[in-house]
Amino acid sequence: MAVDFKTFGKMVKYVTAVRKPVLLRGRHGIGKSTVVYQYANHIGKPVVERRASQMTEGDLVGLPSISGNSTSFNPPDWFKQACDMPCVLFLDEVDRATLEVRQGIFELTDSRKLNGHHLHHDTIVFAAVNGGEHGSQYQVGEMDPAELDRWTVFDIEPSVEDWLDWAKKSDISDEVWGFINHNHDHLEHKDDFEPNKVYPSRRSWERLDECLSQSNLFDDHNALYHLATAFVGFEAAVAFRDFVATMDRQVTVDDILNKGDFAKVRDFDINDHSALVSKFEAEQVFATELTEDQIGNVARYMMTGMPSEVVMKVWSLLGQTGGDEQKNLLKIHKAEVDGRTFSDFLVEMLGDKE
Repeated sequence: MAVDFKTFGKMVKYVTAVRKPVLLRGRHGIGKSTVVYQYANHIGKPVVERRASQMTEGDLVGLPSISGNSTSFNPPDWFKQACDMPCVLFLDEVDRATLEVRQGIFELTDSRKLNGHHLHHDTIVFAAVNGGEHGSQYQVGEMDPAELDRWTVFDIEPSVEDWLDWAKKSDISDEVWGFINHNHDHLEHKDDFEPNKVYPSRRSWERLDECLSQSNLFDDHNALYHLATAFVGFEAAVAFRDFVATMDRQVTVDDILNKGDFAKVRDFDINDHSALVSKFEAEQVFATELTEDQIGNVARYMMTGMPSEVVMKVWSLLGQTGGDEQKNLLKIHKAEVDGRTFSDFLVEMLGDKE
């Protein structure tokens, strides 16, 4: 069963605590390498990375030297680093490596050594592959049961929320973040791939955003479309261009929560309201206690033309968490908008639904 990155983060610490090797398996561009680097940073260890797909057998086990009547192998520089200091040893694209290299990795995953050279006691081994459920879509070698048995295998299927949370912390532009928040299906392609066709992925959106940060193309919609097509393909580029062109109609969480600006939401339909509430959820607005003014703005938004289905969605978000967050639920009950309490509004709305 596949896990998202939040679940992986909770589980992996138990595996690395006993120094077992970890294999991440999943589609390209979902952030497998990124999460390895994030974990290494979290535990305060440098990453020593090698692409197994580019290795020869000598790159893995080292080259022999003769001393007297015996032969020994000199370890390659990257492996010597992993032996001399605690680190995260990350072998990427293992299922694209030659059979000889993959068989050489057996000893590494089994005994934490290669040709007599032992890894540092606190070095952790990670690897990433595109195989598993999606392996038939890639030019990769199958990993047999004996090979997989030497790894702790995590099939990764990250959620959209994983990416949105990461993007917020990584200074992804409001245009790209807002587009993905409104259009989850365009984050990545999950069906079978047509040959030679460009598709969006989490990685390609990050690369596009990096390029856009160095340009001023958000006002040149034609150029924006052509650039986006090169990164994320035709369908996603068209939708992204159209989204950016109408961004002046977009409403942010800050507009509602802190500015109390409701001018644009008066023309919203149910889909617009649902998209905005998804922003509230993605940004975990109700994870901490809100101020009286913020509660008042949320109440006014809910009481000003919001469809009842969306009102109940916000209501459920307010009530999902415990602790201090429950104070938000208590506060909004007492909130007044134009002399009318939110509690009275809610009772009337539920009565009308019946």
